[in-house]
Amino acid sequence: MKNIFTYSTAFVLGLALVATPEADAQQFSKRKQYNSVGFSLNAMNYFGDVVPVTNFTSFRLGATRVGAGVSITRRFYPRLSGRFGLSYGRISGDDSKAADPNDPDARFRYNRNFTFRNDILEASAVAIFDLVENRNNYLKRPDFVPYVFAGVAGFYHNPKGLVGDNAPASLVKGSYVALADLKTEGQASAYGQTQFAIPFGGGIRYRINRNFDASLEIGWRKTFFDYLDDVGGKYAPVASLSTDAQRYFGNGITRSQTGDFTSFTAPTSQRGDKGNKTDWYIVTGVTLNYILTPRIKNPKFR
Repeated sequence: MKNIFTYSTAFVLGLALVATPEADAQQFSKRKQYNSVGFSLNAMNYFGDVVPVTNFTSFRLGATRVGAGVSITRRFYPRLSGRFGLSYGRISGDDSKAADPNDPDARFRYNRNFTFRNDILEASAVAIFDLVENRNNYLKRPDFVPYVFAGVAGFYHNPKGLVGDNAPASLVKGSYVALADLKTEGQASAYGQTQFAIPFGGGIRYRINRNFDASLEIGWRKTFFDYLDDVGGKYAPVASLSTDAQRYFGNGITRSQTGDFTSFTAPTSQRGDKGNKTDWYIVTGVTLNYILTPRIKNPKFR
């Protein structure tokens, strides 16, 4: 997982550095630079603790949710552009659907019985490197252009847990409860709802006509955080959970604490992955870009 992130990011940044020498800057004049605005329809998923298998490649297709975004892109050089974007989407997970109760390992996650959703609002700035260059203006851009990208992002998230069976009367079955402030694992303080991520990925862009492009893109968000799903460590002592919501989501939501699951939620028992793994989310989207026609000043003749 670390190698995927390190090599992909280094590759994109390396290409960006070698693709913008001074000669290119001189040849690609401001007359050829242009801006575009885009609207995206996205599908979001995540890698974390509430998935079929607790590794980087595991996600449940049925947990995919729809999102949307807007962006503005500036083409600076024949291969290099910069893009600023805002997007909104939702990730989700459900132990009862992701974990196999007959699997020797997954059955423990099934017994955990946790269901969540998390709405994510992201702002990002990325560098885009085209694998096919265009030294001309936007009118002569190629029909198909594969590209890669990498950058930085900040996001606000708000994980919520689903109230299921055997909940206290103060909680409404079928409702979702915000979890960040509950400190369900007995944390000394609530985790931050504003976090940073490294977006990277690739796509292909298609020229529709003079002013419109369409693109298909997939991008990973490497976070530095393990609570996109509110699951990241060990169970807290029940005595440290003071409210009905804390006790339910931190302990009472579990299916069983007998037989093979005796002391399942005992203090210091593992609730999430071992090894302080961080959560990721992934965005796959289709974008329609409109190129803003550059204003070209005609030379003055005397």
